[in-house]
Amino acid sequence: MNTLLSHNAQWVLLSTLILGMAAGIIGSFAYWKRQSLMSDALSHAALPGVIVGFVLIGTKNLPVMIAGAAVSALLGALLIDWIRSSTRIKEDAAMGIVLSVFFGLGIMLLTFVNRTAGGSQSGLDSFIFGQAASMVSDDVKLMAGTAAVVLLVALLGYKEWKLFLFDPAYAAGLGLSVRLMNGIYLAVLVLVIVVGIQAAGVVLMAALLIIPAVSARYWTHSFKWTVGLSATFGGGAGAAGTLLSAMGAGWPTGPFIVLAASATFAVSLFFGASKGLLVLYIGQRASRRRLASKVSSPIAAREGAGR
Repeated sequence: MNTLLSHNAQWVLLSTLILGMAAGIIGSFAYWKRQSLMSDALSHAALPGVIVGFVLIGTKNLPVMIAGAAVSALLGALLIDWIRSSTRIKEDAAMGIVLSVFFGLGIMLLTFVNRTAGGSQSGLDSFIFGQAASMVSDDVKLMAGTAAVVLLVALLGYKEWKLFLFDPAYAAGLGLSVRLMNGIYLAVLVLVIVVGIQAAGVVLMAALLIIPAVSARYWTHSFKWTVGLSATFGGGAGAAGTLLSAMGAGWPTGPFIVLAASATFAVSLFFGASKGLLVLYIGQRASRRRLASKVSSPIAAREGAGR
């Protein structure tokens, strides 16, 4: 309990709350853009950049490692775009290729670094599954500040995001540069991923982006409410996962955040007001009753006339 109430723990809790909200908003954009796998590919593509950043400086410097992760993830995004546009390989296959190659490269580099003097003590393993409790106050402030910037960019351009996602041709007709919007979309997606990898880890950061958005769709068909609910679910999962991981020494944060998000998804799946299984069951049962009454009414009328 003392750990939860410590000054640094409060900062970590605030930062994962903001990170979850930012991930929920950007994840809903990726979901509506039908690029759910893109966040997974870029999360894994960030790992080699983290390791290279550590090798260049020789110490665990979070700003440098985040910069390395951003470069690596952007390189992965460009590679996906090049494979999709220059070959007959489809986009989902290109994402799978980039995900596998970059993550394999990252694990190989991590293995080499851990065998060097001091490498095994660097704590780089925490970037795979996340370890928010290991962050110092400067790391937390950097992560919270960056996530807040992403939130601001997403909220200020809400109308432009709607046009970009639902009708790019109409947006281009109004003078909105689809290429610029796509660049901003990739930039904020990469930014959320790289600032969240220390808390949630490269393997599980994609879950924090996608699960809240999918959960929100079970409650509403409205884009505005999907974004709002996704931000709420993401922020709640980030805070709940951080609190749970803080209860044990060395418990990784990422899995607990994903479990919290998964619990939200399970509730949404069964009780969602728009597409939940319970609502669908009640609707189908009511339809069957109406159909049965319509079929039985003419039969009863003919029987009555025959008497």
